[in-house]
Amino acid sequence: MDIGHKIKQLRIQKGLTLEELASRSELTKGFLSQMERNLTSPSIATLNDIVEALGSSLSEFFREDKEEQIVFHKKDFFVDERENYTVHWIVPNTQKNEMEPIMVELPQGGESFVMDPHSGEEFGYVAEGCVTLVCGEESHVIHKGETFYLSGKKRHYLKNEKKTTAKVIWVSTPPLF
Repeated sequence: MDIGHKIKQLRIQKGLTLEELASRSELTKGFLSQMERNLTSPSIATLNDIVEALGSSLSEFFREDKEEQIVFHKKDFFVDERENYTVHWIVPNTQKNEMEPIMVELPQGGESFVMDPHSGEEFGYVAEGCVTLVCGEESHVIHKGETFYLSGKKRHYLKNEKKTTAKVIWVSTPPLF
């Protein structure tokens, strides 16, 4: 991190001159000028005084917000091929998020992984084919263009009893896949 540059940006953002910041932080204008040009480095205590004079804190000063990715392309996906199904991780690194979407591809006779009871909720959209949702002792046939929504209270999974491949967008909250 370029501390001098960041201090200068904060100072300008707050509309302060070097003289005003020097007065507020009880430092010299020359020292602050050298620091902003990275000719000298402040101690932690001095940096804290400067940052406070700028109306911030050290934790805010050092926090670097990474730009959040909001669009994901095929190159971002991760594919996990199993014997009875394929999982397409269509949003990478979702363990840190509130929900986790995947696309499950089930060939003829394929079955998904079994979801054991949990406290979350799940949503699914059948994009291709037809699947059977087995939830506890009940079975529900879901066709292309139809959806399911359930709490995770019962053990459940998907199976494909048709002759064509099925694709399901499946979303879990919290992330469980």
